[in-house]
Amino acid sequence: MSRRATSSVPRLLATLRYAIEAGVFFSVIGFFRLFPLDAASAIGGWWGRTLFYRSHLSTRARENLLAAYPELTGGERETILREMWDSLGRNIAEYAHLGNMSIRGERPRIALAGLENYEKAASRGKGIICISAHFANWEILPLAAAQYGVEGGAVYRPVNNPFVDRWLVRRRQANGPKEQIVKGAQGTRRIFTLLRACKAIFMLVDQKTNEGVAAPFFGRDAMTTPTPAALALKLGVVLLPISNERLGGARFRVTAHPAIDFVPSGDHARDVLALTTRINEAIETCVRYRPSQWLWIHRRWPKPGESPRSRRGRQAQAFSGQAEASPEHSS
Repeated sequence: MSRRATSSVPRLLATLRYAIEAGVFFSVIGFFRLFPLDAASAIGGWWGRTLFYRSHLSTRARENLLAAYPELTGGERETILREMWDSLGRNIAEYAHLGNMSIRGERPRIALAGLENYEKAASRGKGIICISAHFANWEILPLAAAQYGVEGGAVYRPVNNPFVDRWLVRRRQANGPKEQIVKGAQGTRRIFTLLRACKAIFMLVDQKTNEGVAAPFFGRDAMTTPTPAALALKLGVVLLPISNERLGGARFRVTAHPAIDFVPSGDHARDVLALTTRINEAIETCVRYRPSQWLWIHRRWPKPGESPRSRRGRQAQAFSGQAEASPEHSS
């Protein structure tokens, strides 16, 4: 067998695997399309709290909940966990009906709150980074913003399966922002362009990233993306925290919170860490308001001894260590 033929075998096997995975995914989507949105969401919720709840991912979620809420009883944490799985199961079902999610109509699926905070941020005449997390159905925020008339783009991390990824992008564009920006160097350039044009960028900032900075989250350092802080410092754009919560069934409330105001010190590493910490504080406040609405299955906190990979992250971590060791910090 030639070298070219040998090298093509892994690609063929990968394509076959993706095709099988996509077949399963689209079968599930097709199943939920057989039902009206509310019924599909209810079925998905049953899957979540009954089946997914028993998966190995619940172990990690329990560990995270115990570290974040040691004061709660085991039963209280299990209630949060089961409600989280209920919502995640509903999310899966709701992908089949994203086109029905709207802020309009006699009984809108999405209620908007805190609009005065958004309008105040928009009045500054700057770009806006709408920072959020995996709350309830996290696909709702950019859909609601686009329907409200907010122009901009949503940043996303592609799923591994290219067939599923293309389908998801088309679904998001059909009812939300047309600009779907892939994380990476090319995506960063597009983000710069949109922010300089005073548009909005929607980002989920709650996942662990080894290239990030170690910023406090629920009392423990969590590897956090420094991108929103770095962009805000460089471009002077507004950081606007936004949360989403499930009101019951397939109905939601998206809330814009007061913008994060920050005065730079001139020390870039210090400012990136400080502003990233403020972002984590805003996300944590939203999580604490309704903890069952956040996705606790993330590997959010680093393992012991794990350190940032990026230069910016190492600089910020070094500054953090110096601050903790200083007499002013310990007094």
